[in-house]
Amino acid sequence: MPRVVRIGHRGAAGHAPENTLAAIQRGIELQVDFVEIDVRCTADGILVALHDATISRTTNGKGRVDSLSLREVQAFNAGNGEHVPTLDEVLKAASGKTGLMLELKVEGVAQQTVDAVREAGFSYPVIYASFLHGELTQVRSVDPEAALMVLFSRLPRAPVARAREYRSAYVGLRHDTVTRRLVDAFHQENLLVWVYTADSISEIQRALALGVDGVISNFPDRIGRQ
Repeated sequence: MPRVVRIGHRGAAGHAPENTLAAIQRGIELQVDFVEIDVRCTADGILVALHDATISRTTNGKGRVDSLSLREVQAFNAGNGEHVPTLDEVLKAASGKTGLMLELKVEGVAQQTVDAVREAGFSYPVIYASFLHGELTQVRSVDPEAALMVLFSRLPRAPVARAREYRSAYVGLRHDTVTRRLVDAFHQENLLVWVYTADSISEIQRALALGVDGVISNFPDRIGRQ
């Protein structure tokens, strides 16, 4: 069986608070190939690693991240004394240690995200991913050589053709929607298939049996231990 890429979801969120520097470090310690990090923007225009539109679930604060300044966001505890990191902090923590899958969670951050990666001189592979496919078009316009991943929550009609529209190299599918036929169809178009978010051994085993190329997991240490 070909080696499957191991991706730590939100760092390695099963082991440390999600999207924090501690989670990224844990993913690195687990020797993941990539860590997946969510990208949003504060009210004062700073890119931060945060999944939700609000900080309420993942910190001890409240409010929408796009209504709060970076200083306000970072004043809150994101778990175990961690703070919500900036994208620049993420890039510094991961550079030379692991690849990054940057999921663009909101519209209008593509240019700034690509610029941040360039300015950091990031030395490992970067994949720009989004359910907001227009953001991928923007990434492509800024960096024609960027590696893109089209994310699907629900499969549209003709999903392979849809993915090809964006000249992506990768497609991200829910682990419970993927089939062997679908994987083969993407492979025929030279698209690599990653699935999210497979955490249990049985979920991971199923994904591997279907021939996927990468598994995104909160517990990336379970991948390859079947």
